[in-house]
Amino acid sequence: MPGRYYIETYGCQMNVRDSETIAGQLEALGFEPAARAEDADVIVLNTCSVRERPHHKVYSRLGVLGRLKRRRPDLVIALCGCMAQIVGDRVAERTPFVDIILGPRNVGRFAEALAAALASRRCTILRDTTECVPEGLPARRRPGLSAFVNVSYGCDNFCAYCIVPYARGREVSREPQAILAEIESAVAAGYREIILLGQNVNSYGRTLTPRITFADLLAMINAIPAVQRIRFITSHPKDCSEELLRAMAELDKVCEHLHLPLQAGDDQVLARMGRGYTYEHYRSIVRRARELMPDIAITTDLMVGFPGETEEQFRCTLRAVEELRFDQAFMFKYDDRPGTRAEAMAEKVPEPEKLDRLARLISLQNRLAREINEAQVGREFEVLVEEVDEKRPGYVRGRTRQNKVMVFAGDRELVGQVVRVRAIKGHMWGFQGTIVGHQSVPF
Repeated sequence: MPGRYYIETYGCQMNVRDSETIAGQLEALGFEPAARAEDADVIVLNTCSVRERPHHKVYSRLGVLGRLKRRRPDLVIALCGCMAQIVGDRVAERTPFVDIILGPRNVGRFAEALAAALASRRCTILRDTTECVPEGLPARRRPGLSAFVNVSYGCDNFCAYCIVPYARGREVSREPQAILAEIESAVAAGYREIILLGQNVNSYGRTLTPRITFADLLAMINAIPAVQRIRFITSHPKDCSEELLRAMAELDKVCEHLHLPLQAGDDQVLARMGRGYTYEHYRSIVRRARELMPDIAITTDLMVGFPGETEEQFRCTLRAVEELRFDQAFMFKYDDRPGTRAEAMAEKVPEPEKLDRLARLISLQNRLAREINEAQVGREFEVLVEEVDEKRPGYVRGRTRQNKVMVFAGDRELVGQVVRVRAIKGHMWGFQGTIVGHQSVPF
């Protein structure tokens, strides 16, 4: 039934990469992308389960699509991703018009699921968390200069609050040869920056024989001539080694940016979360990273209101943020996720207190981010120019090696180039700058 398809992606970069794989399979079958869901013959919702809010968004969206399907019975609707894995049975009961329910480890079987759904006109459900995603799948990558590349699938950490191991299965590392081949293909297609993905990239290689480390993999990728920049997410503090930090410092294409989720600044809270490190251990990693790479940007994830968290324990998180001075942070309040250990924990923090703590944390972090960037005004940065700034004619946008946004005067011909830019104004989100040797008009 080749026609047109439309994909909506919720959640993390891994979901973005999975959507690229689904799109590649659809285009291999002869489908073309549609500009709107209303114009598509196949609609895919690739979903997230890390927090409750994405579930509500997806159910609301399914309500709209259900009305569309009543008008067009031949429309195929697919629910993919973590929500499909965690609550797929519930979705099938609540929205019986959904044709495909596909877990994230089954993303390589989308074409198979589509064929089965078309043949039977019954919901096809594929949610095996033990199988591996096949290598060599077609992909329609998002436009731009950066390509996402998975180094592993799944997670073995089972933090008390986290649904990911239940949604994405146990950790499996990809063979380095397959990763390198995918990167070679991406750079041949014009991508300049490679962003390596894993729930915990630091544990890469533990399922391989012979075993290699993530630092070893970075060195292999660094040796690919056409690769210009290498980034990676996410690092787990308990596995962030001296070897990895040294590799970051010594490999010229690896950018000086480390996303290292702290979650909380109190040891008792960290222990109840099952994080596997203390605050002092985390602080020692940050200190060592800054010793080896004085220009490094450290970003993090922070959670407030974990069950049993007291006001004093929350203040430990505030003190940690003041001490470590993160360049950026993703900040959330705790929500129960079904089936996790934390769901059954007593001493739940009342919602108003969680919201108050989150507001105080955000206020502090936003102030620090602005201070950090304002203190760097006058410095020159290496910037990969990514796009024309649609909000300001005559300006372009790019990112520094520290993953900070830089906006400066320039034309479309600069897109794809690496230029030196001097920061002339600091903002919470990054910098306004001027290309070295040129002049720029301040905001």
